[in-house]
Amino acid sequence: MSPLLKNASLVAIDFESSGEAAGEAGVPIQIGLAEMKSLQLDPTSFFSSYLKTNSPITKVAKKIHGITPADLQEAPSLLELWPELQRRLQGRCLVAHGHGTERRFLRAFPMHGFGPWIDTLTLSRQFFPGLSSYALADVIEHCKLTQELHTLHPSFRWHEALSDAIASLLLLLNLIQTADLVDHPISLLTSPV
Repeated sequence: MSPLLKNASLVAIDFESSGEAAGEAGVPIQIGLAEMKSLQLDPTSFFSSYLKTNSPITKVAKKIHGITPADLQEAPSLLELWPELQRRLQGRCLVAHGHGTERRFLRAFPMHGFGPWIDTLTLSRQFFPGLSSYALADVIEHCKLTQELHTLHPSFRWHEALSDAIASLLLLLNLIQTADLVDHPISLLTSPV
């Protein structure tokens, strides 16, 4: 049986990418992770790293997240972070807002077994039908969670991987509490791996 949401260990993950150019898919250039245990966000779990790449960062991506090649010069590669990621993600339910990108980038580790996933984008569409936008920033604003984000992470800014991971977790917590789902199994909100 699936654990109850009130007892679950959840990790939100977010990647920022180099952007897509000339028909090539973007690659991850920043990762952020944040954990929530028993419905409490754990600031000591917050983790962020730039990621080394040989791919250029597109102008559009640079404008969105502000990451430059200089930021990546001393960064580890995603594969070099494997032991850290495995320690933080293994055996936990993963959370992301629109989890397709995160799942795609984690495929760098075949047969990693990470998951199940909770997609806050999918849940937001179910909980708040009719919003004009389901972008993470817009749903957070709709739920009036912006100030709490800045309290949890004083250097919070959109399109920074750790900030977006924290925002996804805070949104999930808000949805769980608003719908009074704390005593329900985590499987109620998950999608298959």
